Amino acid sequence: MRRIALWQATMTTTFLLGLVGIASSTSVAAASSPLFVPAQKQVNGLSNWGGYIATGSAGEFKSISAQWRVPLVTCRADKDLYAPWVGIDGDGSSTVEQTGVQTSCSTGSPVHSAWYEMFPKPAVYFPNPLSTGDSISASVTYAAGKFTITISDTTKGWTQTLQRTVSSRQKISAEAVIEAPGGYYPAITKVKFTQVLINGADLNTLNPITSKTGNSQQAYGPGSIKDGTNFSIKPT
Repeated sequence: MRRIALWQATMTTTFLLGLVGIASSTSVAAASSPLFVPAQKQVNGLSNWGGYIATGSAGEFKSISAQWRVPLVTCRADKDLYAPWVGIDGDGSSTVEQTGVQTSCSTGSPVHSAWYEMFPKPAVYFPNPLSTGDSISASVTYAAGKFTITISDTTKGWTQTLQRTVSSRQKISAEAVIEAPGGYYPAITKVKFTQVLINGADLNTLNPITSKTGNSQQAYGPGSIKDGTNFSIKPT
């Protein structure tokens, strides 16, 4: 997994570029190693993913989309780093196609950055500004041999969209989750995912499984699905 020092170097490059606004197919700064990884076996009831995961047969999952607000975060230590994200694959497969918003505490205060990752390739970061409370919309779709990844901050009015052609992707799961590399979570009030659609259908129609995540300080788990598409991840 990527070290905090690398995140600092990545973000320094990002801010120096100073690109703000609507962009398309932009790769700004990539980590030298993957960051967010496939689902791992639970230890003491906790996984590296926390949220809802739809599982099925190979080729079943062609799209996932969701919305959320960048939540209020309190840093506990400079190694705290986590992200809400949506993606395809990763549960029962060794690849993940994903996008989300990372919050790092490496500076002592929460710093947010948008990213995507085609695991096992490294994460790639976008330079666009993000603030606590911003409304985020994200999606990953597959069609005609290509994955299209889109993430938007509808509060600030920017969108990033890109396409990637990759082979050997099973499309065997889809998920809306939070994850912290190394398990070092900051204190999070709540992450509320809304309008979670998989293959264009409401989340609850896929009979998704739940996953709880966290560490010895705090565990986080999803509540029940409301209105077919909405759920919150809270301290448990």
